Amino acid sequence: MTKNSEAYKKVPSTDSMPPHQNLDDMNGSLAKGKLSHRNGSLNNNPEGKEALKDRNLGHVNLKKRVGLLSGICLIVGTMIGSGIFISPKGVLAGTGSVGLSLLVWVGCGIISLFGALSYAELGTLITKSGAEYAYLHEAFGPFHKTLGPIPAFLFAWTSVLILKPALFGVVSMSFALYTTEPFFECGPPDVLVKIVSIVCLLFVSTINCYSVKLATKVQNFFTAAKLIAIAVITIGGFVYMGRGEVEEINTGFQDSVQSPSLIALAFYDGLWAYDGWNNLNYITEEIQNPRRNLPLAIMIGIPLVTVCYLFTNLSYLTVMTRAELLQSTAVAATWGDRVLGVAAVFIPISVALSTFGAANGSCFTGGRLTFVAAREGHLPQVLSYVHLKKFTPLPSLLVSTFLAALMVLLGDIFALIDFFSFTAWMFYGSTMAALLVLRYTMKDVERPYKVPIILPISVLCVSIYLVIAPIINDPRIEFLYAFIFVISGLVFYVPFVVMKKSLPYTDTVTKFIQLVLWCAPSKYESEIIAD
Repeated sequence: MTKNSEAYKKVPSTDSMPPHQNLDDMNGSLAKGKLSHRNGSLNNNPEGKEALKDRNLGHVNLKKRVGLLSGICLIVGTMIGSGIFISPKGVLAGTGSVGLSLLVWVGCGIISLFGALSYAELGTLITKSGAEYAYLHEAFGPFHKTLGPIPAFLFAWTSVLILKPALFGVVSMSFALYTTEPFFECGPPDVLVKIVSIVCLLFVSTINCYSVKLATKVQNFFTAAKLIAIAVITIGGFVYMGRGEVEEINTGFQDSVQSPSLIALAFYDGLWAYDGWNNLNYITEEIQNPRRNLPLAIMIGIPLVTVCYLFTNLSYLTVMTRAELLQSTAVAATWGDRVLGVAAVFIPISVALSTFGAANGSCFTGGRLTFVAAREGHLPQVLSYVHLKKFTPLPSLLVSTFLAALMVLLGDIFALIDFFSFTAWMFYGSTMAALLVLRYTMKDVERPYKVPIILPISVLCVSIYLVIAPIINDPRIEFLYAFIFVISGLVFYVPFVVMKKSLPYTDTVTKFIQLVLWCAPSKYESEIIAD
């Protein structure tokens, strides 16, 4: 037997895997012939040599290819989508005044920073990818063999099937809307919007399946593009301020609402614009030197987004009155018509670039959650497999893209996001509780980064309110349906996780997917070191 086929036999190890996962038995020609691929021999390229090294361990892993700059760009690029360009008026409508609205924007940035710094402690303590899933699993899993993993499972159940693909789909639809709208006076037809959305999903997914390095480069480029757009808007606002166009800003806190509940709802709208502050924690295992770069990227990225939001709103209010801003359906476009003149086409192009970059970040992070949950046995194991050459979680990325495309084609995806948004804050709050639990259960473990205890407690209190507020303010039966969906995951948890049942032909399907996608099982890095 050749040296190549000997190496191939070791992926994966038959000692620790079911018979269907023995790649030596999967394809007789590979066992007898040379280890090669349509893109070339694994032995003749650096990536192939890395794969062979991993195979000697019986598994293939994701590589650490995300540096500090890419981490910052992932945070900024996923937080800033289309909202700040199109409809940043929810906060102003909820507060009633310029001064109070700007304070709310800053306050939302501070709350997001508190939450992200708390996640930084968790991410440097538990260096697994998966964000909330990993932290809930580590905090509550040890308490009871059966009941302990339930919070993590329900998070994966809700996020993998609804939240992550819905967000990916919404961003792709935003991209489709703002790339097709200039060609139709009465708005683009729905069929065209869906077709362009699907094309966007497939293109972004292809990038992420092909290469982590390419995906990070795309993310860096489009984040730079949206920051340039925000810089243009900011500079335009400062020019108008220099001309004395500050009448609206000088109104300060005039007409501010007095109701604490209305102000709190304005925070709800503002925090939605900051959603994505936790995305870097979904790829912790792929961050270079995560104990340094994870907290540092958060400390740079979220304040940067806060400054961008503050300056952008100031610029809008130097050019438009409050009434005009609230009535506009595309605030940045209105701003561009007045300030840029014939160059106003720059704005829709910027929105398209911004939404495409956000779609890329959503795909990148959403696929990792599926990957980690499958690796822990809470989803089909094949979804935790990694491509033998590209080192991307190919099956999980394809499933995430399929679910997003299905939502785009079949349903009112925007309404779905509205009804499930409270569940996101339910899991944010649960993760803050997990941090408090780990402070007790792992109190003697060294923490490379540790936040003051008041930070997670504050975010926990905010989370409780943001779960309850939309239900009390506008009670609808759909919220009950969303909650029922979350707990319905237990119907699958008992047989497939607790009792470890499997569907018929699971082995055959897994074998087929391994052959077609050329992927193999993965393993958490600390487990590798322990071995």
